[in-house]
Amino acid sequence: MRRICGVICVAFSALLLPAQPLHFDKRVLANDLAGGYQVIPCDVNGDGKPDLIALASGMTDLVWFENPTWERHVLASNLPRMINAACWTRAPGSIPTIAVAYEFSMNPQESLGIVSLLAAGTDPRKPWRASEIDRLPTSHRLRWAKVDSSPDKVLVNAPLADANAHGPDYHGHVPLVYYRPGDWTRNLISDQEGGILHGIFVTDWDHNGRDALLIGSFLGIHLYQFRPAAQWTRTEISPGSPKPWPKSGTSDITVGRCGSERFLATIEPWHGNEVVVYRGGAPWRREVIDDTLLDAHTIQTADLDGDGCDEIVAGFRGQPYGVYIYHWDGSQWRRQILDQGGVSAASCAIVDTHGNGKLDIACIGSATHNLVLYKQR
Repeated sequence: MRRICGVICVAFSALLLPAQPLHFDKRVLANDLAGGYQVIPCDVNGDGKPDLIALASGMTDLVWFENPTWERHVLASNLPRMINAACWTRAPGSIPTIAVAYEFSMNPQESLGIVSLLAAGTDPRKPWRASEIDRLPTSHRLRWAKVDSSPDKVLVNAPLADANAHGPDYHGHVPLVYYRPGDWTRNLISDQEGGILHGIFVTDWDHNGRDALLIGSFLGIHLYQFRPAAQWTRTEISPGSPKPWPKSGTSDITVGRCGSERFLATIEPWHGNEVVVYRGGAPWRREVIDDTLLDAHTIQTADLDGDGCDEIVAGFRGQPYGVYIYHWDGSQWRRQILDQGGVSAASCAIVDTHGNGKLDIACIGSATHNLVLYKQR
């Protein structure tokens, strides 16, 4: 593992005492989720408690686990080759709007890219009804974002690649799009991303109550912001990994804070081995803090220990499988092993599942087929 130090450490150095290990109790909620791919915190039944949706690409049932007993329910059926879902709750205590993308393939010519909305009946614990709104080849990442003054969020759809692209280089232009609630018409944000578009993170970048999109692709990290007159702007943050295409750019991305400073944390390159931190802003300084992961696929940030500086949580699907936590101790990032060998983490989410003010971590495993909840003590 590499170390961040020198001049870029100065802003963080006075903030913290040496990092102390965090302690979690591990609970396996399921071990039969073939091709586990995504875990999503979502109050499915509107009772004020965050439940967990578990999306597994090798299953045709989308399932969820009800907090606090973690009883399992089928959310929707007949969804082959699922790849992503997104949950939006309009108001506390209400039933959410859930979107799901399925019929996915890494070969764009074989990927229908169906996007559907799920609607609950009178009992949200019973299977919901799916209504198709679009077909866009390689639809891959769905996110809800509040981009303007409308009370409604838009649904962003980030396909993996150009519809005519071929691996391993995937040359082509990727159509990043969004849909407005009501008519659900497809609107183009940009087709300037190239190769594989893998990472998307929704963030209030300007602290103005409106969301922007951070996108990670073979071309690096770009910021998309919705402006008046319905125009989207695209700003380069960093070219990402300096390795040649198709190992260039960025795979997954998130935003963290340490004191008053914002930083970015990424997985690089695509399905890569590096955990990278970007700091400083315009220009952003790139530092690799760990290069030992195999097939890394998920990265999150949160202040797990309440010290004012976010930790980084990264999961990887390659053997020995696992999830690592990175703490800033005032001079360097220190790695803590949350799990090694127990979950081939394709996706992790950080959420206070028990309402006790402590953040827990939920991860879903692809090769291990499991959903694991790590409850913070």
